[in-house]
Amino acid sequence: MRKNIVAGNWKMNTTLPEGLALAKGLNTALKGKTVHCDVIVGVPFTHLASIVSAIDTMKIGVAAENCADKEKGAFTGEVSAAMVASTGAKYVILGHSERRAYYHETPEILKEKVKLALANKLTPIFCIGEVLEEREAGKHFEVVDAQVRESLFDLSAEDFGKLVLAYEPVWAIGTGKTATAEQAQEIHAHIRRTIAQQYGQEVADSTSILYGGSCNAGNAKELFANPDVDGGLIGGASLEVEKFMPIIEAFEG
Repeated sequence: MRKNIVAGNWKMNTTLPEGLALAKGLNTALKGKTVHCDVIVGVPFTHLASIVSAIDTMKIGVAAENCADKEKGAFTGEVSAAMVASTGAKYVILGHSERRAYYHETPEILKEKVKLALANKLTPIFCIGEVLEEREAGKHFEVVDAQVRESLFDLSAEDFGKLVLAYEPVWAIGTGKTATAEQAQEIHAHIRRTIAQQYGQEVADSTSILYGGSCNAGNAKELFANPDVDGGLIGGASLEVEKFMPIIEAFEG
């Protein structure tokens, strides 16, 4: 049975003291609570080791927001998957639309990142999704299929089964626009069918697919009620405990 997951993506926000305070605040808010999803925070590289040490990692998983596509060497400023794993982080967000758009990450680069993450026993949270022009042109199914196929379909079924996918309608990130619950279900179901065609229904049914487009306390319950929406990759609303907790609590037992 696949997991329900609510993952925060802090992006380039919070200094280390601010990030520690936020993580500790979330840790306190979750103490003694029974929640019906896995909780993850994706934090800047500078925060990883400190946050892992400061929280209950049985309650909150920690993710890096990226890793390098090289194992090690003369790549000034890069952070390898092995370095991420050495901090105690268990997850890494890969292929986010901002990385694709601003840093020109290609399917081939992302393929290498996924392989290195898996080799270092990190769980990739792999992002896919279309921009507004592609959605309006009716190419959204085609776009997400290509993103999955080109970066992931050389993996074995066993390794693919270790991934979490996150569908982000790029046109709904930080814009206040949100895909309707029906739109989210439609494309999540399509992604699951695409996985089933490659790896079989069992792998498809066990793959968590998160929704990542302006999910908030007001719409989380409706989005998560869809049979193929297994949680959310949350941006701005994950930067305040008071906004993040209602999303986590949108999953009922």
